[in-house]
Amino acid sequence: MPAWLSDAVFYEIYPQSFNDTNADGIGDIEGIIEKLDYVKGLGCNAIWLNPVFDSPFKDAGYDVRDYKKVAERYGTNEDLVRLFDEAHKKGIKILLDLVPGHTSEEHEWFKKSCEPERNEFSDRYIWTDSAFCGIAGHPYIGGEAEREGCYMLNFFKCQPALNYGVLNKTEKWQLTPDHPSCIATREALKDIMRFWLDKGCDGFRVDMADSLVKEDDEVKSATGAVWQNIREMMDKDYPDAALVSEWCNPQCALKYGFHADFYLDHHGNGYNVLVRDCETEGGDHSYFKKDGGDGPQRFLKDYLPRYEGSKDYGYISFITCNHDTPRLTKALDISEIKLAYAFFFTMPGVPFLYYGDEIGMKYLDYVRTKEGGFQRTGSRSPMQWDKNEKNFGFSDADKDKLYIPQDLSDTAPSVAEAENDPDSVLHTVRSLICLRHENKDLQADGDFEVVYTAEGERIFVYRRGKLVIAVNPDGAEARVKRADFKCDTDASGNLIYGIGSADFTDEEIVLGPQSFAVWE
Repeated sequence: MPAWLSDAVFYEIYPQSFNDTNADGIGDIEGIIEKLDYVKGLGCNAIWLNPVFDSPFKDAGYDVRDYKKVAERYGTNEDLVRLFDEAHKKGIKILLDLVPGHTSEEHEWFKKSCEPERNEFSDRYIWTDSAFCGIAGHPYIGGEAEREGCYMLNFFKCQPALNYGVLNKTEKWQLTPDHPSCIATREALKDIMRFWLDKGCDGFRVDMADSLVKEDDEVKSATGAVWQNIREMMDKDYPDAALVSEWCNPQCALKYGFHADFYLDHHGNGYNVLVRDCETEGGDHSYFKKDGGDGPQRFLKDYLPRYEGSKDYGYISFITCNHDTPRLTKALDISEIKLAYAFFFTMPGVPFLYYGDEIGMKYLDYVRTKEGGFQRTGSRSPMQWDKNEKNFGFSDADKDKLYIPQDLSDTAPSVAEAENDPDSVLHTVRSLICLRHENKDLQADGDFEVVYTAEGERIFVYRRGKLVIAVNPDGAEARVKRADFKCDTDASGNLIYGIGSADFTDEEIVLGPQSFAVWE
């Protein structure tokens, strides 16, 4: 386990929307370098960059045309290496986004694979043996190549699936995961990783990490074997590099070699019921809703098995949001969001803060789709630095040239405005991250234990090492008697952090409406 992960707090940067320095309306690498001090000032000591590789951008860069070349819109390979260097000088690690399951249809591998004559790339993608033979259970394309066959897709039409094999074969054209061609795909992926790790990259966030081997078993053992092989390479040659998976199954992902796994917004799971239960019929019962929210039981029922089943192998990563998920401002107000962030940043594992969430940027449900974003586009609008500058200080381009339109409402937040408001969510985020860095018990490896929860009650008390933490998202005061604690704790009434009002006596904990507290 890379030691730096134990105190890591990540900042996710969607590069095309962060900071534009050449006035073309699209963010760039130079813009990220320019804002490294801002990221460091938040307390974030690591960055995850969404894809910056050469691409036709039919899926915002998740359709990679060349894994070893930075897209011209962002700069050059040399610019990316300079970002690594400048970030490292400031104590910031950089993870690149690795897309291992598919490429762009414009990738040279795929062009070669489409050729009718056999060559070294013929089996780099999953093809049937007839132009009239489809692929059951998977999207596919036929009639687009001279080659006799149809090819599998992973997502959009532009994203042919790379071939890591099929575990449970049902067709003669399918290859097993141990076939030399499937091994060659894995080795090509390792070659890409080495290319960037040798240039200073600190690891990778892995897109759709569980999707490599098709018709895999329930625990994804064949896909897991691919990652275990890759982890062996990293442990040997790059022991300080990190792998973070988009999997949302830490019991599998962490045992197969990932250092951390995202707790994603999947309908009805623990993360979802904390802050995104608006997707459920019958109204929004998200735990952090002031009125009408549920207690923490639904969250704990999902989270505790995940945590207990994976804590010895790696970390679960809570997210404030990401580029695929509506911002919390769509469903929660700022007072509710502050409590949610307080919870996220005081839980075990490695947390991720999405750019703009620290100022309460809104989900823009009125913007049109951009580069395959569709409903995701509303969470990808340009960063709002200063309301008094052109385009909020994001770009000097004309407004109609911006990558995505910005929030032009009277209540649009900005960094500059938040800096001058001591009650802003920006100051809350900074104070929470600082608290985490200052207290080892709050970092990734600190113990976690439920101290108090009860059916019909919304207050939740938990322990991180020697610290006792309590949250009351409700609009009414809440009390818990110490005699009802589920575990012993040495904590006293020494409050080291609070939102709202809180009291910890020899007899009870008292939390005011919408309050959060940490005692030692």
